[in-house]
Amino acid sequence: MRLFPPIPLEEWDRTKATLHRFEQIVGKIRMASSPRRNHWWHVPFRLTGTGITTRPMGLVDGNPLFTVDFDFVRHLLVARTAEGREASFPLTGQSVASFYREVLSTLEGIGVHVDIARPYPFDLPDSGRPFAEDTEHATYQPAWANRYWQVLGQVGAVLEEFAAGYSGKTSPVHHFWHTFDIALTRFGGAEAPQPEEAGPLVREAYSEEVTSFGFWFGDEQVPEPAFYSYTAPEPPGLAEARLPAGAGWVESGRGHLAVLRYGAAREAEDPRAAVLSFYEAAYRAGASLLGWDTERLACPNGVTDRYDKERRNRWEKN
Repeated sequence: MRLFPPIPLEEWDRTKATLHRFEQIVGKIRMASSPRRNHWWHVPFRLTGTGITTRPMGLVDGNPLFTVDFDFVRHLLVARTAEGREASFPLTGQSVASFYREVLSTLEGIGVHVDIARPYPFDLPDSGRPFAEDTEHATYQPAWANRYWQVLGQVGAVLEEFAAGYSGKTSPVHHFWHTFDIALTRFGGAEAPQPEEAGPLVREAYSEEVTSFGFWFGDEQVPEPAFYSYTAPEPPGLAEARLPAGAGWVESGRGHLAVLRYGAAREAEDPRAAVLSFYEAAYRAGASLLGWDTERLACPNGVTDRYDKERRNRWEKN
């Protein structure tokens, strides 16, 4: 498959809406069954060779160690315990309500007992309707689910490559089930206290200066997939910084997003290089305006060993 295959929102929006809610259900299980981490790093999914995973969880909630995985090749939801118990069910033919019942029943069947504190969608138009009552969202087209995973994997690999160039504190590359994007965040080290009224989600996520990079599949407000970056807190003048051809700044909430449309990246002579160049330009813009020591924090090719750096420099010069 070529890099960045087409995934137009209008072609799979109903599958996306259903899958988003499936993932929120499993994501809330992850929240209930894992210890809290700084900046909510315990919450997101990680990628696997066939889909996405919660990673091992349990113990802190009295359960055995267990995982829940979405397999977008066989189109199954798979639950496993470290003791070797395993059960699965098809993702096809499910409404959100039936998926919710199946997940809890499947986990019970392997000895895992989960209590979701608030079994409702988060920050979605139907956030007042319990998962158990949602029979409206019931579209799962395997071809589009597989394409979604293929794109996630490709973007994830590019984000991992970009992550290698920074030696400071950085998040994993992870897939957020609440916003349905894949992201990586760099931290500069300075505190950025948020006001109490910002709420616990924002206060924890942005307690330090950050530049963040990611990709989302589009929504009603932005009806096409795109690569993005933002800086928080946003420094004055950020939206005047130059970005590579095809990218631009757009207003978002109280600040700005650097955006490179997925279609523009696909049309580039070297799509991977275009995305990496976009992320690097957005990073340099935000980090320099915040006063980060970008040279000290740089580690080209993932190397911090100064002797290895010197050898590489000599090799490149020769």
